[in-house]
Amino acid sequence: MTEATHVTPPAQAQILAQALPYIRKYHGKTMVIKYGGNAMTDPALQKAFAEDVVLLKLVGINPVVVHGGGPQIEGLLKRLGKKGEFIQGMRVTDAETMEVVEWVLGGEVQQDIVGLINQAGGKAVGLTGRDGAMIRAQKLKMLDNADPTVEHDVGQVGDIVSIDPSVVKALQDDAFIPVISPIGFGEANESYNINADVVAAKLATVLKAEKLLMLTNISGVLNKAGELLTDLTARRIDELFADGTISGGMLPKISGALDAAKSGVNAVHIIDGRVPHVLLLEILTDQAFGTMIRSH
Repeated sequence: MTEATHVTPPAQAQILAQALPYIRKYHGKTMVIKYGGNAMTDPALQKAFAEDVVLLKLVGINPVVVHGGGPQIEGLLKRLGKKGEFIQGMRVTDAETMEVVEWVLGGEVQQDIVGLINQAGGKAVGLTGRDGAMIRAQKLKMLDNADPTVEHDVGQVGDIVSIDPSVVKALQDDAFIPVISPIGFGEANESYNINADVVAAKLATVLKAEKLLMLTNISGVLNKAGELLTDLTARRIDELFADGTISGGMLPKISGALDAAKSGVNAVHIIDGRVPHVLLLEILTDQAFGTMIRSH
């Protein structure tokens, strides 16, 4: 907490007082947080993230964490001599890659996050989509962006059929912080790797979350000139898709965010996970970090 030492006591009191209306406004509300990027790999940012999540829980807000793990999956695939392949921002997942995904997401990464939150004084519980039969999935049919008559086979990549959030609600009501790996299961009990942004967006919708916050490695959605777009509507997003401003890994992120906004999540924020304590700054202060997406 070295940065706080330069703040005078009156200024500290002022900062805390500013958070009060937000704490009151969001008390008892659910916030779904997609945790990824640098915030997951930089130890100082990891610690700040865990502290933020615990503080939110302590002031009566219900954080639900959904995490990715792209770099970690990539690292293990490399060690096994496999090369990751992507089509339209989605990882191609054969049976062997699926095993790696399950090890990394449902094991290592999830337990690291659970441990960090517990260390910061919270009570985190790790879940995959299998727990509580939460995420039912089917094989993703991926049509080519340029030519919809072409279908890409991306292997065991899942499309969400339904989410049953009852296990998440039961944990929330009992002072726990759910940490969810984006793995779903199909009719024959097969596993599916699902894009974490898509899971976070769908979960925010079924939980009727107050906010969906997506941590990224950029300051938000940028225009072609590299300037931050702080407020986006559905129509403007369609224009940015069409002219190629939004592409690659941002495609599933933004389309998921837009779906959530259209389906009743009050606000969707794509925020810069490289900023320490960005969750607290975004939720409990007047400062806007990143891009807010609205349905209209």
